[in-house]
Amino acid sequence: MRPDLEITLDRLAQATTLEELQSETLRLRDESGIANVVYHWTNLKGEQFGAGTYAPEWAVHYINQNYIRVDPVVSGCFNRFHPVEWKQLDWSGKAARAFLGEAVEAGVGRQGLSVPLRGPNGQFALFTVTDECADSAWRAYADERTRDLILIAHFFNQKALEIRRGTDYAEVMRLSPREIDALTMLAIGYSRAQAAERLSISEHTLRVYIESARSKLGAANTTHAVAKALTLGLILL
Repeated sequence: MRPDLEITLDRLAQATTLEELQSETLRLRDESGIANVVYHWTNLKGEQFGAGTYAPEWAVHYINQNYIRVDPVVSGCFNRFHPVEWKQLDWSGKAARAFLGEAVEAGVGRQGLSVPLRGPNGQFALFTVTDECADSAWRAYADERTRDLILIAHFFNQKALEIRRGTDYAEVMRLSPREIDALTMLAIGYSRAQAAERLSISEHTLRVYIESARSKLGAANTTHAVAKALTLGLILL
C-alpha cells in the first residue's frame, strides 16, 4: 500500500469516537484536494448517521426532507457492490433533477463516486467523494484512487459499526486489518503474487493472513473465506 493509505488506515483503526471519524473525513478531503468526503448510513428502522464535509445546513436539510427516498445515489447503489460513478446514474426524473440542483447549490459537487457498504441487521452505507472539477480531471482521480477508496471505505464502515453500537449492532466476526487486506485483494481479483506485491509483503506472509482469516471464518477454502467475508460485510468489492 502507498504510505499515505497505510497512515489513513492506521488512523481509522485507532479511532474510538464518532468525532474522530468526522475529523478523518476533513483530513481526507484536505489531503486529497477534493470538495467533499462523506460517510452516510441507514438501517431498516430508518435511523441515519453521517460523518462528512458537506455543509451542516445541507446535511440537516437532507434528513429533514427525507431525500434518501429520491436520491439517485442511494437507489442506484443499493443493489450494487462496486464503486458507482454518479454520472452513470439516472438523474432524468423531475424529483432527481430538483434534488441535484439543490445539492449543487449547497456545494455537494457535480462529480461523485460512491462505494456501497453493508453491515449487520440491514445496515446500508455509502462512502462518497465529490468534486466540481472537469470530467477529465475526475476520471484521472478516480482511476488513481478508487482501489484505495474501497479499502478506506471498508475500514471506515467497520469502525463506525464498532463505535455506534445502537439498535444496528450485532456481533461481527473480527479479522485483523491485514487479514482484511489479504481477502480484499483476492476479492478484487488479484492473484496471490499480485496481492503480496500490492501489500508489500511476501507471498508466505500473505498465505499466513489468508489461512488465519479462513480459520476464523470457519471457511473450507480461500474462495469460501472470501465469500463469507463479503456476506458478513467484512470486505467489499
